[in-house]
Amino acid sequence: MNAISLPTFARRAAAAKPAASFDIGPVARTAVSLACFTMSFAVAVSLGKAALGMVENLHHYNKLPVIIHVAAVLPTIPLGGWLLLAKKGTTLHKQLGKLWLVLMLITATSAIFIQSSGGFSWIHLFVPMTFHAAWKVMATARRGDIQAHKRHLVFTYLTALMLPGIAAFLIPGRMMNVMLLG
Repeated sequence: MNAISLPTFARRAAAAKPAASFDIGPVARTAVSLACFTMSFAVAVSLGKAALGMVENLHHYNKLPVIIHVAAVLPTIPLGGWLLLAKKGTTLHKQLGKLWLVLMLITATSAIFIQSSGGFSWIHLFVPMTFHAAWKVMATARRGDIQAHKRHLVFTYLTALMLPGIAAFLIPGRMMNVMLLG
């Protein structure tokens, strides 16, 4: 008789158990997909133009807070989209979700140090919103309230990330606007 000790059996059962999964609804899935693809495409075109020397006068964006902000925010776009659309509850999902949240907090913190005309602008309203959203996302996940966790993440992705991103492309003089549209 081949006896399996309880700890070994419990480990095997836990490993065989499929990860908890939740999906976002079709409207949210469509919004996240469109936002992720469109913003990722606009960023890729902008960075490509800058890398090929097709954009002039980027030297005044060469400040540490801007560099940190851009370096932190750019990976959050495709990563956040993937996290919202992929299978949930896996170890990879949890690890990459924590990375996404840290990147969002770095993005928000660095934005505090980016000021035009010597002060804050309306876009800085997204900074406290991002900090609050990060707290809500972590609190709901730790409580096991997956529905609230999901709602906060979809809201955070579409508002705290996509709305300022759209503004960055549409407002003349902002770096992404200059890189995309010249």
